[in-house]
Amino acid sequence: MSTGDPLRLLRLTTAQPDFEQALGALRVQAELQQAEVQHAVQEILDAVRREGDEALLAYTRRFDGWATGATAADLQIPPAELAAARDRIAPELCEALESAADRLREYAARQRLESWRYTDGLGNVLGQEVRPLDRVGIYAPGGKAAYPSSVLMNVIPAQVAGVPEIILCVPTPEGRRSDLVLAAAAIVGVEQVFAVGGAQAVAALAYGTDTIPRVDKIVGPGNRFVATAKRLVFGQVGIDMIAGPSEILIICDGQTDPDWIALDLFSQAEHDEDAQSVLISPDRAFLDRVADRIAVLLPDQPRQTIIARALSRRGAFIETRDLDEAAEIANRLAPEHLELSVEDPESLLPSIRHAGAIFMGRYTPEAVGDYCAGPNHVLPTAGTARFFSPLGVYDFQKRSSIIQCGPQGGAVLGRLAATLATGEGFAAHAGSAVARTGL
Repeated sequence: MSTGDPLRLLRLTTAQPDFEQALGALRVQAELQQAEVQHAVQEILDAVRREGDEALLAYTRRFDGWATGATAADLQIPPAELAAARDRIAPELCEALESAADRLREYAARQRLESWRYTDGLGNVLGQEVRPLDRVGIYAPGGKAAYPSSVLMNVIPAQVAGVPEIILCVPTPEGRRSDLVLAAAAIVGVEQVFAVGGAQAVAALAYGTDTIPRVDKIVGPGNRFVATAKRLVFGQVGIDMIAGPSEILIICDGQTDPDWIALDLFSQAEHDEDAQSVLISPDRAFLDRVADRIAVLLPDQPRQTIIARALSRRGAFIETRDLDEAAEIANRLAPEHLELSVEDPESLLPSIRHAGAIFMGRYTPEAVGDYCAGPNHVLPTAGTARFFSPLGVYDFQKRSSIIQCGPQGGAVLGRLAATLATGEGFAAHAGSAVARTGL
């Protein structure tokens, strides 16, 4: 370990005998944290379901420090306040939000699913009808920082999909409302915005209250309480994914500026103490240099305390035999963000099977994806990139199958269906299938 590493970053090598156990511990921690909070979250969900606005206000007072005199009417932020916030922020920030929104909308437009139909050889018409969801709930996190970017990332694909009603929930700790977040809502044209966060916001969106409408799907990132709440209400409503604490995994060949890599690791660690930053390289000396630069650069970071805790608790440096082994470890961790900081990222890309977003080459920091590159920054975490994908327009669309039979085609399919139904022992199915065939 580098002598300049005051954080005592976890250092692993694939050659050590207990590597498999140590690697497994990096994944298991999120599962343990989820189990710890599940009971508390279930209590919140049950209370909001039973008591509606009354419970919602009680939890908002408790967790967000609202005054005891707050009423349900105070939960909704009027559109005039959103517009006023947009006017208050610095012009360059407003322009940056608008530019990012344009880029996100341009990317999202390429994701839209379209309806389609075809006629088979029997004259039957088959197809798929694509429709937007009726009402979606969007959670924009804001407990430890304000995230106007999350407003853009969640709202824009829903709008591109054609969702007619969008409900936005944003936490307001101590009753403070972020001008940036409200301005982002104004820029994308959201009018139903509520000052509520945490598991109680998820409960309100899932079950509905007198003030907050029930939605069909809840999307958006959050802390482990929000992620657990979304998991528990799934089935009552749809969800995008289990998006918990942020993660970054960097594969580097040892030739990138170590300052760049250190700052990239900081970029996710500064979200909160549960964030995870992992660096993998076959170059041991490079790992030492990055550790040294972390020690030098960390004191200048405004969120150094959060970064230090995150790196100490969940950070890791892993030495591998080569880049191919690094890619395989990345697949096993299935990170939210994966940087391929190597000379030829295209050659390594085919080896990557599981990652939320992949940042190619030395000049592509993860941070551009968080704000303005175009792809969505709502990504699967905690290994769920094995089966979840980034948030996109398709998350706000649903598909219905279309089947239309004519006399001839219906007769052929009816006889085929009757044969299969009889084999399964379902006589009514068989009878229904052949009723129109004259058999």
